[in-house]
Amino acid sequence: MRLAKIISLLGMLAMTVVLIYGFTVGDFFAEGNQLTSMPWGIVSLVDLYTGFTLFSAWIIYRERSLPVAILWTVAMMTLGFFAGSLYAFIALQTSGNDWRTFWLGKHA
Repeated sequence: MRLAKIISLLGMLAMTVVLIYGFTVGDFFAEGNQLTSMPWGIVSLVDLYTGFTLFSAWIIYRERSLPVAILWTVAMMTLGFFAGSLYAFIALQTSGNDWRTFWLGKHA
């Protein structure tokens, strides 16, 4: 579990850096319009949101509270894998070093 925790922390760190960079240097709407005007930009967004949706389905499955799961899903859809990395880290921390509990949550 130690390696998984390190990877999730590195994911949070990387996402923090690039989110700050993007919001301070970039133009979200102008660049978003440019991205959606290109075929591979659309492919990339569909790929990204497919991953967000699958990860969110895992969150909804393992969480005890539907309102908490919905909040995490909103975070995934807006903050991307910053939220995913944070969720995974918290799940790892609270799993009691049990992979079954980490993956299955309330179903373990």
